[in-house]
Amino acid sequence: MLTTIAFISIFIGVMQAVIITGSIIKHPQEMAIMNVVWPITGLYFPVIGLWMYYVIGIKDQRDTSHQSDAHGHHQSDDHRGSDIDHSEHHHMQHSDKPQWQSVLVSTTHCSAGCSVGDLLGVPIVVLLGWTIAGSTLFSEYVVEFILAYLLGIGFQYYGMGMNKSGKSITQAIKADTWSLLAFEVGMFGWMALTHYVFFYHPPEATTPLFWFMMQMAMMIGFATSYPANWVLVKRGVKHAM
Repeated sequence: MLTTIAFISIFIGVMQAVIITGSIIKHPQEMAIMNVVWPITGLYFPVIGLWMYYVIGIKDQRDTSHQSDAHGHHQSDDHRGSDIDHSEHHHMQHSDKPQWQSVLVSTTHCSAGCSVGDLLGVPIVVLLGWTIAGSTLFSEYVVEFILAYLLGIGFQYYGMGMNKSGKSITQAIKADTWSLLAFEVGMFGWMALTHYVFFYHPPEATTPLFWFMMQMAMMIGFATSYPANWVLVKRGVKHAM
């Protein structure tokens, strides 16, 4: 029964990612990094991820109507780049969404980087056969955390429309660290319960049940990261999205 539920949940997640990707191809997001974030959110967040995209994410589609009006007119690369930078800066500084929606989008942004790190970390550990204290769980924690941290900072860096200065990288690290830690507390906590409590024999990484548990872990990570993002946005450490 649980295996059937796992198959259904994974299938829904994959289909949501495909649907959201199709929508984004036709109507890109104003912030380029969100073109990646929303499909990832759909992948690990069955039903709710699709709802979030169509209720909240769709508001941030790039307005391309002026492009068709200006078709055939020449525009320099420098001017175009300036417009893009200005658009990202304006979006970074101002959001017309309610506070809870802005924080929700900031949380999807953080969670996407963490989730990709987690999704990549497990296959790496399995392929290398790496264990710590005889357990693959701890080695997965280490690899997933490193990847999630690097990817999370990268998502934050480009999401904030930053330049390549050291100060900008420091701001990205400051903005992402606490929300990432909050995500991993929920995510790692659930996987520990999966490994030691829920099952007599923990599900293998090659089974749908394992990846269903990962989906659940990412959703719980999202939930534990949301309050951290709320505080960070309220204090101005992270920008409202």
